[in-house]
Amino acid sequence: MKKKISKLSPEKNLQIIRNNIDKLDFKILKILSQRRKEVLKVIKIKPKNKIVDHQRISKMIKILITKGKKQNLEGFIIKNIWSTMIKSFIKLERIKYK
Repeated sequence: MKKKISKLSPEKNLQIIRNNIDKLDFKILKILSQRRKEVLKVIKIKPKNKIVDHQRISKMIKILITKGKKQNLEGFIIKNIWSTMIKSFIKLERIKYK
């Protein structure tokens, strides 16, 4: 997937980098689809009044931030992405319970 950036024009380098980002985004979409399948399994087990587990959410975000920092990811990026993702999947759970 990684193409070596050589002495190409800035526009060509930008195109290569953007193509790499697009490929990563498509991989992320596939993983989100897999996560959705697991979330739908969860709603078959846990009661409707237990959709949101604030302690688990807080704990997982802290763990992810710690792991992410080891991979040179800023904590605010992890917190924003996972908070948004979790809120979105909570919305999905509420829709599917109705």
